[in-house]
Amino acid sequence: MKFIVSMDSFKGSLNQKELTNVIERKIKEILPNSDVVSIPMADGGEGTLDCFLDNFITKKVEIKISDPLMRKIDSYYAIKEKTAIIEMAKASGLTLLTDLEKSIMKTTTLGVGEMIMDALNKGIRDFIITIGGSATNDGGIGMLHALGVRFFDIFNHPLEPIGKSLPSINRIDISNFDERLKSSRFEVACDVDNPLYGINGAAHIYGKQKGGSKEDILLLDKGLRTYSEVANKTMGVDFTKYPGVGAAGGLGYALKTFLKAKLTPGIDIMLKTSNFEVHCKNTDYIITGEGKIDDQSAMGKVLSGIAKIGKKHNIPVIAIAGSIDISDNKLYDLGITSMLSILNKPMSLKEALKKETTIKNVETTI
Repeated sequence: MKFIVSMDSFKGSLNQKELTNVIERKIKEILPNSDVVSIPMADGGEGTLDCFLDNFITKKVEIKISDPLMRKIDSYYAIKEKTAIIEMAKASGLTLLTDLEKSIMKTTTLGVGEMIMDALNKGIRDFIITIGGSATNDGGIGMLHALGVRFFDIFNHPLEPIGKSLPSINRIDISNFDERLKSSRFEVACDVDNPLYGINGAAHIYGKQKGGSKEDILLLDKGLRTYSEVANKTMGVDFTKYPGVGAAGGLGYALKTFLKAKLTPGIDIMLKTSNFEVHCKNTDYIITGEGKIDDQSAMGKVLSGIAKIGKKHNIPVIAIAGSIDISDNKLYDLGITSMLSILNKPMSLKEALKKETTIKNVETTI
């Protein structure tokens, strides 16, 4: 009997690799002669880079870069063959800041650009960039600054590459934009469909969780509009309403407009890169799951991506989770066969999140 085990993380408890290993070990204990293919999985958010490092023959590249507040920090990205995998959250992520440090006016994506430059200097021309979990709302001007682009106000004064500068942008100078980028290809793991600005744009939807006040959000929404008007004229394109460009505080827009990036659901990138469908041959069961299964799980997340492949190949897909809270049958329609909660008795959240408790509950469920 052949199994594919492909788990997302149980946030606050076990990561993708730990969960996948627990399940593989338990299956082997019950069915010693079974064939188990373990593929830790992520959807393009935090943890995706580590999934690449765990799953594939990749080189971990350590680098000192700017964090969201331009402080130098130690970080890393990965190189798989001739492709760099960069997780935006490792440079400009919300988890790099304390609650008191969160400020969409002051934060920048400069560190993302520094990672790209480092990879370019190593001869890399193909990039996969994940853009979930950002602390920024700078429209990607920090990243672009690291790549040679400069921004000026109406008095031709240079602007700092932070969110606060967006409303003042009057001119964009691309004369020193790194020439190597013209022959580079970018694929961006993006799991939202927000436009750049407006009521469903970057500032209004995500600004508050990044430390933005009502005044900040209104100012930055206006700033994103001002910035895009200048950028559109400079680059001769208009992607302001393209689905996903509002991701990561408008970083998606900068990647699409200036780097001609392809925005793709993160789970699709992971499934393709891991050759998931190849492993489906002669598979009897697929086991997947995440910390909480809810209605969002059907919207471009790990479960929905794996469910579709299971349905395509007529393979039963079993999903396990810490909790299940769904209001419809969308996941079943996509291809999930059964959903199981690992909690078999009442307990506090603190107790449920303990690693030893999760391991025991997962083993019991399997």
